Amino acid sequence: MSETLEGQMERIVYFDDRSLYTVARLKVRGIAGHVTVVGQLPVITPGEVLRLSGDWEMHPKYGQQFKAATYSVSLPAQIKGIQKYLGSGLIRGIGPEMAKRLVDKFGAKALEIIEHSPEDLLGVAGIGEKRLEMIQKAWEDQREVRDVMIFLQGHGVSTGYSAKIFKQYGKDAIRVVRENPYRLAADIFGIGFVIADRIAEKVGVSKDSLIRAEAGICHVLEKMCGEGHVYGLDEDVLKRAEDLLGIGRSVLETAFSNLAASKRIVLEEIGDGQGPAFKGMKAVYLVAFHAAETGLANRVKALLTVPVQSLEMNAEQTKKLVQKRLAIVLSREQWSALETTLSAKISIVTGGPGTGKTTLVKAILAVFEGAGKRVLLAAPTGRAAKRLSEVTGREAKTIHRMLAYNFRASGFQKNEQNPLDADVVIVDEASMVDVFLMYHLVKAIPATAVLILVGDVYQLPSVGSGNVLRDMIDSGSMPAVFLTEIFRQARESLIIVNAHQINQGGFPTLSTSNRQTLQDFYFIEQDDPEKVLATILELCCVRIPERFRLHPLSDIQVLTPMHKGIVGTVNLNRVLQKALNPSNDTIERMGRIFKCGDKVMQVRNNYQKEVFNGDIGTISQIDRETQKVAVKYDGRPVAYDFAELDELVLAYAVSVHKSQGSEYAAVILPVVTQHFVLLQRNLIYTGITRAKELVVLIGTKQALAIAIKNDRPQRRMTRLSFRLQ
Repeated sequence: MSETLEGQMERIVYFDDRSLYTVARLKVRGIAGHVTVVGQLPVITPGEVLRLSGDWEMHPKYGQQFKAATYSVSLPAQIKGIQKYLGSGLIRGIGPEMAKRLVDKFGAKALEIIEHSPEDLLGVAGIGEKRLEMIQKAWEDQREVRDVMIFLQGHGVSTGYSAKIFKQYGKDAIRVVRENPYRLAADIFGIGFVIADRIAEKVGVSKDSLIRAEAGICHVLEKMCGEGHVYGLDEDVLKRAEDLLGIGRSVLETAFSNLAASKRIVLEEIGDGQGPAFKGMKAVYLVAFHAAETGLANRVKALLTVPVQSLEMNAEQTKKLVQKRLAIVLSREQWSALETTLSAKISIVTGGPGTGKTTLVKAILAVFEGAGKRVLLAAPTGRAAKRLSEVTGREAKTIHRMLAYNFRASGFQKNEQNPLDADVVIVDEASMVDVFLMYHLVKAIPATAVLILVGDVYQLPSVGSGNVLRDMIDSGSMPAVFLTEIFRQARESLIIVNAHQINQGGFPTLSTSNRQTLQDFYFIEQDDPEKVLATILELCCVRIPERFRLHPLSDIQVLTPMHKGIVGTVNLNRVLQKALNPSNDTIERMGRIFKCGDKVMQVRNNYQKEVFNGDIGTISQIDRETQKVAVKYDGRPVAYDFAELDELVLAYAVSVHKSQGSEYAAVILPVVTQHFVLLQRNLIYTGITRAKELVVLIGTKQALAIAIKNDRPQRRMTRLSFRLQ
């Protein structure tokens, strides 16, 4: 028989945003100390009074706790509870200090005053007309939000997502959820198909309904695109949807036909274009991915038909110009590459570290500028653009900024109707550019201009869909130059020498610690993941800062193949945050704890804020009154509402994939057999080539050997190379 417990909620100890599992502390009259309450309790705020039904249980590790099955919430009536409630960050414009002032002035009537006589708040120090307006709006919103949240809570939606749903749909939120809960997955970042499907079940959507089948097929395709593919094979998509949804093939085939008829997906006969293994199969595209791939191929082919304008400069004049402007002598390989880029409409320059790509770019720049041509420099990320600018002495922009993305117009302002004002466009780190961004880029290249793509094709492919640089090279439709000669100065770096050895399938030259001389590449052998973690901690906090004079936060970056496990990003970030950031100025949202001073990464493109997937910044301020967090990216502050914090993750440790385009003074990379599924040559190669001064690998030689031998990473499903041929 269940019991009833009533008390004031003091604080949330733990909250899991997916399962909604909550651990909270309750102050209950007649019970000394705090009562630990566990269960699915998504819509609770410190200070509120909770009435719970459930049972007492004895946890083997945490002792006695109350497991809640159901609960209801009421506003606090006691002064202490009211102050805690108002100071929790629930009401924008009221933080802990303002909450104290309100309670000091109005006592137990503080909530009543806000509700019925808000003008009386003007008598409180620090509240003027502007702040009063903010508080009134926030109070009204939270009342409406609470109605929506209570509805959504009963349908398995967390607090953070409920706020986002309300922000997206306002008072229509409940109607939208009832009519088509799968809209949430499409409209709101962070709410995927699984959460939407759980809500759909609760509001009565039939398991084998067509609306669910259509949403499930689209989800399977989105997931495949999230893995880097541009399309899926019809049979594979249907099989995955069948496994996901647990419904019959006939319903799925009907849904498939509906999606094709309504042009939400595009079906394309593969024929012999992708080889005999694919004969008889159909490629299934989400419509936007099909438009991007076909549009990119068509635009590239159109550009290649336009003749290249002559520079009216012979080889001897070109050599003299380069030597005069740069005071360097290019190698034979670099001269050949330079001649190719000067004579081609679209060309690709690729090569590993130390092969002179940067010097070649400077030479290309010198020749085109010497001929009076307008040259634009760009890169996919802010950091890559900044580095390109530093090495060339010219302005370089991110591709997004060069194409003038306008949030209000929801698109790039530079396009085929309004092309870039340039004769030459040079893009560095081109291996990072996905099919969508490359499509928008080539659309904005003037018909008379030259496009030069520079990058390392041996790195991991782009985080986004496609394998564009590799596909363009494989198509043979444009010249591609491979730089292979490592220059003398670069040969002195073990980082560069080992990167090339690994890329060619060879085992790196490993160094053990030497007290007398400092080297730039070390391998620490350790097979116990717990000890690997302890070593990473010691390296970040003590050994590298002391021996190499590098800063733990700004100079050292831990890279890892996986998110899960003892040395995955999630656990590493938790441990490193605790060790490297002693700040008590914290904010907890959606199961994540952020502190002032934390190193964080943006995990989606946000065009309005001009921050993009993979950008790393530092939390500089947490303002509970305005409910905003400020993050500095290369000195530029960007504000996030509390409800937007799911766009950020801690970045003391990041995945190797997310590190592309970035450069760090020191890289620490665990290589353990627990990461078996992701151990591949281009991952190790990408990780170590992110480092400028120091690489430390920690793990086993067996795991490293497995990775180096695995030169067959998962093939990405794209048809770009075929379309370009």
